[in-house]
Amino acid sequence: MTLTIIQIFALIVIALAAIKMIVILIKPKAWLELVKLIYAKPALTMAVSLILAVITLNYLIEEITITQILASMIFIMLIGALTISGYFKEMSPMFEKMLKDKKILRKAWLPIIVWVILLVWAIIEIF
Repeated sequence: MTLTIIQIFALIVIALAAIKMIVILIKPKAWLELVKLIYAKPALTMAVSLILAVITLNYLIEEITITQILASMIFIMLIGALTISGYFKEMSPMFEKMLKDKKILRKAWLPIIVWVILLVWAIIEIF
């Protein structure tokens, strides 16, 4: 059986999500330590994330369109909302702090540019 790239990506998500859930159920502090390690160097995390996102996107657009990718993100956004809703009271001060941060554009310029590119690309594809 030969797997498609989309099936391979799905298996990666399945494996990572299963590992995360198991670790959180057995030893939550271990998961927190891993998260702290990953985000300890934001510039490195951003660079690696961007590189992996570009590689993933290149493979995905061989199989599906950018419009389909963005449309499928509705599901991810709703799952994220489901997750955040249980902790919104605790997370709200963090969101407020982020929005008051005068350096928010300096910290978020890269994801903003990526989002603008993806959105414009999809609009061009749709129309």
